[in-house]
Amino acid sequence: MTAPDLIPIETLFSTPEFSRAQISPDGRLVAYLAPWRGRLNIWVQPTGQGAARRLTGDDTRNIDGFSWTRDARYILFVQDSRGDENWHLHRVEVDGAETVCGKALTVDLTPFAGVRVMGLDFSAALPGKAFVQMNLRSPGLIDLYEVDIENGETRIAAESPDRFVRWIVTPNGPMHAFIIDDAGDHELARYENGTFTTLAKLKGRDQPIGPMPLMVAADGKSIFVGCNTGSDHTYLAAIDLATGRQRVIDSLPDCSLDTPRPEADTRFPSSLITNPVTGELLGLRYLGIQQKIRSLSPHFAAVLDSLQRLSDGEIGHISCDAGGEKWVVEFWDDRHPGTTWLYDHVSGDARVLGERFAEISAERLASVHPVDVTSRDGLTLPCHVTLPVGYDAEDEPRALPTVLLVHGGPWYRDACVYDAEVQFLANRGYAVLQVNFRGSTGYGKAFMQAAIGEFSGRMHDDLIDGLDWLIGQGIADPARVAIYGCSYGGYAALVGASFTPERFAAAIDYSGMSDLRVLVDGAVPFVRPALINTYLAYMGDPDIEMQNRDMLARSPVSRLDCISKPLLVIHGANDVRVAQAQADVVVETVRASGVEVDYLLNEREGHWFINEDSNIELYQRIERFLARHLRGEH
Repeated sequence: MTAPDLIPIETLFSTPEFSRAQISPDGRLVAYLAPWRGRLNIWVQPTGQGAARRLTGDDTRNIDGFSWTRDARYILFVQDSRGDENWHLHRVEVDGAETVCGKALTVDLTPFAGVRVMGLDFSAALPGKAFVQMNLRSPGLIDLYEVDIENGETRIAAESPDRFVRWIVTPNGPMHAFIIDDAGDHELARYENGTFTTLAKLKGRDQPIGPMPLMVAADGKSIFVGCNTGSDHTYLAAIDLATGRQRVIDSLPDCSLDTPRPEADTRFPSSLITNPVTGELLGLRYLGIQQKIRSLSPHFAAVLDSLQRLSDGEIGHISCDAGGEKWVVEFWDDRHPGTTWLYDHVSGDARVLGERFAEISAERLASVHPVDVTSRDGLTLPCHVTLPVGYDAEDEPRALPTVLLVHGGPWYRDACVYDAEVQFLANRGYAVLQVNFRGSTGYGKAFMQAAIGEFSGRMHDDLIDGLDWLIGQGIADPARVAIYGCSYGGYAALVGASFTPERFAAAIDYSGMSDLRVLVDGAVPFVRPALINTYLAYMGDPDIEMQNRDMLARSPVSRLDCISKPLLVIHGANDVRVAQAQADVVVETVRASGVEVDYLLNEREGHWFINEDSNIELYQRIERFLARHLRGEH
């Protein structure tokens, strides 16, 4: 293998040049995210002739998503502060009538300290209004609020009971909600005159992070929801809002709707492809080795056929104007971060609008190879292996230093897509192994539920089984393996370092929990009722003495004296999911035992690092750490 053509960290982890583009409902403009002073901001450019204009001017924190209003007058987006996840809803006027020093004025529509905005919905019956869910009335309750987009006036539209509620805005009558009942099941209920009437029920154990995806049908008479009742895989069902009856809309026998987790929509597009103005459901995405898109309308089938001729890549984020004539589509694959096209279905004209990272060519990137590995107890583990460019295991039997990269969640999944972390590691000469261990989503509910009670148990065995397979192929050098991950992946790295220290030369814990009991006890108030299907079902309840002891035994904090290999700990000081104290105790205890511990604490970030400068610092630290401990470089 020749020396790698190193791609600078500043290139791989810089702010994307052009991303998340959406066409306006009137087809006149395309809005997108692009950098300004090192931060992602909202820009617009005409679909015809004309120059791009920057709308927002945030030089503190990235904006990572936005929505057009139906009249195309405003763009709305949510933003938190320093990673605290207390998102506010902001408005910016598209044509720039509201300006300060020549820049469009951004207005905070929910200026409430310590309050979190969740979800953003519109109703065709109430133009000029936005609906958001907030814990404004009480920290532990999520109510539905109606916000006047122009003047910011806010009123409560529906009040939550003392349970976890996910509100559904329906245009032609009362609001609806999914409520988690005492048994943990998801009850679809109609909200009228302050009371709830149950219409249908979905098993909470089958859908631990809630029914996904979820949208109201264009006629307002039913909702579409991901469902796996009577099936191992998630299909799309419609629930009638008058009767509660369910019917199957679409399914595939061996695939599930691709629903990684709610927070993933900034990385992965929704599994529902819709017309954002009319609300018509156009198509569905399923998770296979490659993405599978099913068309649900003849018009979209014709559009899809034309779009797929533009690129060999998979279709990522996609939007259309109200008439379904003009389309903005991003294409990507495992070796391409993304190219966005503008396509006119009437004229057939198409042109490239922008590249996420124009400097990165596919020839410099490594291919991601899907492979199935059998676990020691017979489960099929969907894995992905990425090898450095130019390495051939048959021609070069020399085993490689390897990084076992563990995804977060654990209700999440890896797929055969472009991942800057994967490419960074492969470009530095490491083999990269990603294991969709039991508990991962997208591979059936039996596979997911096989993780119940298996934190630090068979979930970790799956990682080791995947690693043993890679070693058996002659690819991974067993003496030079690091385990690395973020969130649950950080926990998995600590488990690897403390439960199986002989298997790893080093470990990297990024925002990982060291004590499962503290994780549960520290959940934000409004989330606690929902833990019955996630933390409590899969890890245990710390209020029950026997389960408390078991949770401690499955927590790395109980085995920190077993950590004997170098450790890098990364954490955001404003993390509201995994408190900084969980990282501090690891660093202090392991250092006291004489083991090398490198600690990167970022005072400007939360659970995930968002800003460019934070990520560049993070991956520079990882690069040096791995070079020392897997390659012997100093």
